[in-house]
Amino acid sequence: MYKKTTLDNGLRILTIPLKESKSVTVLILVKTGSKYETKEISGISHFLEHMCFKGTDKRPLPIDISETLDSIGGSFNAFTSQEYTGYYARVASSHFETALDWVSDIYLNSKYPEKELEKEKGVIIEEINMYYDQPMQHVQYLWGKLLYGDQPAGWNIAGTKESVNGITREKMVDYVNKQYTAPNTIVCVAGNIDESFAIEKVKGYFSELNKDLAMGKEKVKEEQSEASILLESRNTDQTHLYLGVRAYDAFHPDRYVQKLLSIILGGMMSSRLFIEIREKLGAAYYVGTESSTDSDTGYLAARAGVDNKKLEEVIKAILKEYKKISEEEVSPKELKKAKEYIKGKTALSLETSAAQASFYTDQELLKDKALTPEEIFKKIDSVTSQDILRVAKDIFQFNKLNFAMIGPSQKEQKIKEILNQWK
Repeated sequence: MYKKTTLDNGLRILTIPLKESKSVTVLILVKTGSKYETKEISGISHFLEHMCFKGTDKRPLPIDISETLDSIGGSFNAFTSQEYTGYYARVASSHFETALDWVSDIYLNSKYPEKELEKEKGVIIEEINMYYDQPMQHVQYLWGKLLYGDQPAGWNIAGTKESVNGITREKMVDYVNKQYTAPNTIVCVAGNIDESFAIEKVKGYFSELNKDLAMGKEKVKEEQSEASILLESRNTDQTHLYLGVRAYDAFHPDRYVQKLLSIILGGMMSSRLFIEIREKLGAAYYVGTESSTDSDTGYLAARAGVDNKKLEEVIKAILKEYKKISEEEVSPKELKKAKEYIKGKTALSLETSAAQASFYTDQELLKDKALTPEEIFKKIDSVTSQDILRVAKDIFQFNKLNFAMIGPSQKEQKIKEILNQWK
């Protein structure tokens, strides 16, 4: 179980003692990401994450940043999402103080040197190019673009080449001052720790952090009256696709039903879509479903890389399973399997200090409260077959249906005809 300590400036400290662990993870999450950006500075959250590895007063060169933890065998990195940005270090428990000093230093004291900033633009542009060249990854961006269009929720987290080139050190410092504030930040320490000692050490680094409230994000606009399609023609050996529906956000009472629905449809090797599309049709290597529940958006979608010649057959198979599960109750056996799958995977995933830190901090940042695995399992266990049917009927509707695809040129009209048959 975790403990939350809130400082006078609003910063939250989460401590998670794990006495059997041999490691300690220090994770800092700040509640800002691509959904908090304007078009002019699109990608700045991600760019800033890169720049925090370029030097501080204490560690002036990039090699000084990396060498600190390399020299003790630690693992470290940073990441950016639509909702938040994170910085972490995981080390042997004896090196806790080094990890905390390192993470706090890059978070609080990064200098964002002009020369490094200009050089890093090229790195990020190559990162954008890299993901564009990977259709399996790029189709996920197309899916978001299809759902949300020209608003922050529909933009690339990394920004565009134009927006990245337009970001200056002045804009970056201004963004940090507005977003990297104490009430917007959580510091989590998980692992083999002395809890009181860890709290006092974190206080020592963060008690003077700016206590201003950060900027909020633009409310996501969702408008749809019929099935929508976004196709990108490429000469690929596979067609990569997303086919799904708008669904629930992270606060919706049926979010656990949505998760179970996703598992039944495509979350396991014995799930319906895996059996139908891979085992029976032999049409795909990877196939599954995603259930996304962000703070203000959500979706459930099947994703797959399929034989170009079997695209239409696969679309029909997915839609058939959507229709079937919205008309017939799942069996008690199938529902129990999905519940046990979630509980088992969750338990296995929480074996490390890093996983524990992420599990609790993600929830606390977005919801101001974190449930324990046992509390979540109780909600999962309360879901009935009638709940699955009710939610499936609600979300699997023509006016919520979306299809994004990368692959050889297809007749858009033919795909529309297939989707229209689902009305």
